[in-house]
Amino acid sequence: MNIRLETKNDYARVEELTREAFWNLYTPGCDEHYLCHILRGHKDFIKELDYVVEHNGNIIASIMYSYSYLFGDDQEKVHTVSFGPLCVHPDHQRKGIGTALIEKTRSIVKKMGIPAIIIYGDPHNYCKHGFKNGIDYQVSNMDGEYPLGLLVLELQPGFFGNKKWKIKQSDVFNLDHEKALEFDNRFEEKEKKYKYSQELFKMNIRAFLR
Repeated sequence: MNIRLETKNDYARVEELTREAFWNLYTPGCDEHYLCHILRGHKDFIKELDYVVEHNGNIIASIMYSYSYLFGDDQEKVHTVSFGPLCVHPDHQRKGIGTALIEKTRSIVKKMGIPAIIIYGDPHNYCKHGFKNGIDYQVSNMDGEYPLGLLVLELQPGFFGNKKWKIKQSDVFNLDHEKALEFDNRFEEKEKKYKYSQELFKMNIRAFLR
């Protein structure tokens, strides 16, 4: 395996990989490959954290980052980062490849002086990497709620705990689903269908901690 920065020549392959990894996972079809496409040109995109994993000439995994922002209850504003999409090709999952990408980029983020990585994701996938729910660090969404999937990885020990924070992710995640559908027409047709993972996803996004 070769973990390296993404290049322009990888763009189409990464989008294809992302589509393959997320297809029918959370909804029938997926939008994540369109997110990759628009993220690279967004002001919050972090090019130096845009990594892929190459194996035998094929791109088998990818991670992309964007800036996010913490707002303290005293009006302090702090830059943080969020990753997503993070994906591994289905044929190569559960082999530590996603873990390698997280560890590689986490060390870079820490050197950048960023206090935390904050994401929305399935706790089953990320707590093993040290992520905790936002409620443990008094980090809520912008509505003051603590979603089950709001996860925080503290990189500066002791940064959290003295006040409440609200997290705002980049507006790149508020993508246009109609444009995503148009973009998907560029790819080979795939069947959209129901999977039980979609039911789990709906439960996760409707669950909040108090």
